[in-house]
Amino acid sequence: MIKLEHIRTQLLKLGVPTNKPVIVHVSLRAVGKIDGGGQTLLDALIEHGTSGGGVLCVPTHTWANFEKNKDIILDLTDNKTCIGTLPDLAVQDKRAVRTLNPTHSVAVFGDKDKVKEFIGQENQCITPTSPNGCYGNLFKFSGKVLLIGVGQEKNTYIHCVEEMFGITDRLSKEPIKMRVKNLDGSVSEKLFHYMNEEILDVSVNFPKYERAFRYHGAIVDGVIGNAKVQLCDAVLIKQVMELIRERSKGKELLFDDKPIAPEFYQN
Repeated sequence: MIKLEHIRTQLLKLGVPTNKPVIVHVSLRAVGKIDGGGQTLLDALIEHGTSGGGVLCVPTHTWANFEKNKDIILDLTDNKTCIGTLPDLAVQDKRAVRTLNPTHSVAVFGDKDKVKEFIGQENQCITPTSPNGCYGNLFKFSGKVLLIGVGQEKNTYIHCVEEMFGITDRLSKEPIKMRVKNLDGSVSEKLFHYMNEEILDVSVNFPKYERAFRYHGAIVDGVIGNAKVQLCDAVLIKQVMELIRERSKGKELLFDDKPIAPEFYQN
């Protein structure tokens, strides 16, 4: 049985920052049996990640509602997300401030003013991972991506970096009308550019970047519970992807699972 104190020690050993934004993707199954369940892990992450003035960000995505043709894409009165138990717990947590992104909302924890600064323009953004929103602020504030029991295929921040590069064919050319149900029960509409249905879901091939990220020291390995963990540096990830894009002359590299050529990222 994994105890709270054990998780605290592992977070310290891994070097998860306490004074910067950290976004976390988790497989509870990989972590193992925790005393107190997922709530214990969430509490440990919030306690650690906000103790020095940082913010902890938990994805609470609901994109599956769009793919299931549901009328309401984001329902703030519903505690369910489409990405697992920890996000569901984060939605229910009274300490969280949840954003209004129809498909890629996040729950943010921390000091009220720091949370407000981190969220920034997120609620006005019209794409899933806008550089002007929370994912972009991971770069702006030199944040980290914490992958617990999952790989780079779950690193949503990579989508944001592609938006920074202006890779526009990943998103629908025309905006799509999406509906959001607010906490008071009212419904609002938003025009939103979602994933381009004619393009492969390139996130399945994000692990191709891992070797390059490691070469440039963008990943620190560790363990939380029984799960293997990657602590990823948002600034270095962007720099490595930028280098690869420059050396490959903008070649599309994510439509297959072939390794990225070493000359695109090695010295």
